Amino acid sequence: MRMKMMIFLVMVLVWIPSTVLCGVVTETISYEHGGKQLEGYLARDDAFAGRRPGVLVVHEWWGLNDFARKQAEKLAALGYNAFALDMYGKGKATEHPEEASEWSKKVTGNIESWRKRALAGLEVLRKDRRTDKSRIAAVGYCFGGSTVQQLAYAGADVLGVVSFHGSLIAPPEEAAGGDTAKILICHGASDPMTKKSSIPGYISAMEESGIDWQMVMYGGAVHSFTNPGADAAGIDGVAYSESADRRSWQHMQVFFDELF
Repeated sequence: MRMKMMIFLVMVLVWIPSTVLCGVVTETISYEHGGKQLEGYLARDDAFAGRRPGVLVVHEWWGLNDFARKQAEKLAALGYNAFALDMYGKGKATEHPEEASEWSKKVTGNIESWRKRALAGLEVLRKDRRTDKSRIAAVGYCFGGSTVQQLAYAGADVLGVVSFHGSLIAPPEEAAGGDTAKILICHGASDPMTKKSSIPGYISAMEESGIDWQMVMYGGAVHSFTNPGADAAGIDGVAYSESADRRSWQHMQVFFDELF
């Protein structure tokens, strides 16, 4: 039975409940950062009582679309309180590569503001009453994979981050050692967006940093291998891989079991 529910306003956060299949409940949450209105997507399964680990989800360069929402719902079904943040602005999602490229470059062009925008989304997840603040991780896809690496380097209060086919971001000096979150990189071995010649340098930088990190490479997988709709973009080197998608999801779960 569907029930009418009140809309609660707390500071700049607005909860708008809705229900999806398999017992997962979702809420659209409006929030603000830097004068820009943002709108994220929270998913949970109320079959899991009390506080639970939180997982922040960062979308691809397309914006907060159905794929990012589905990933949040899948995480909720595993028992996590999952929040898919918004890096671009309320309602900003596209299917046009040129527009997606423009939006992502605008965000990544300033590392400090890039990190702060992601931290604003993390704060929404942290403030949710169902989130266990001592057990939070972040996952990101493509642009989002790079974003969660930046979160780790910014010293965000997360235990670990998972980058799915994101660019490989070497750690800055200030991220060496310390309390930097653990990092799992899930990377397509045939991803043309990353030059193979750059990988040894990345590995060397990670090893020198002292960060707890790991990298899994999936043979034959190219860019955006987790997204079933990737092929529709018509971009060379961008395609879905069922095996890499399934295996990387399993690797993420093993990683989370260790973190939480």
